[in-house]
Amino acid sequence: QVQLVESGGGLVQPGGSLRLSCAASIFSINSMGWFRQAPGKEREFVTAISWSGGTTVYADSVKGRFAISGDNAKNTVYLQMNSMKPEDSAVYYCAARRAFSLAGITLRGAYDYWGQGTQVTVSS
Repeated sequence: QVQLVESGGGLVQPGGSLRLSCAASIFSINSMGWFRQAPGKEREFVTAISWSGGTTVYADSVKGRFAISGDNAKNTVYLQMNSMKPEDSAVYYCAARRAFSLAGITLRGAYDYWGQGTQVTVSS
């Protein structure tokens, strides 16, 4: 059974930093990403990384503030979040996909596996 285990969520003040981690217990995946969902809103793409060449993709709302990195040998991905804002508050979900192609990497439906989510709250 595939498992994606997230960790690192919590409460942070505006302007602060937080680091999320996600480990996948399967070794046939080729890209991993993070989505987030705030109360009353749709789940939205945040960032993703492809193990093929290490290509990364970011949503405009987090460019320059968030950074994704990973270890494909361990199928582990990290999300470093800096200069955080109250609007970053959400449940953050780790996701993984088998596809090699970057096509659709920002779309929820393109991912094969999902984690349970970890709460991130940005508040003073």
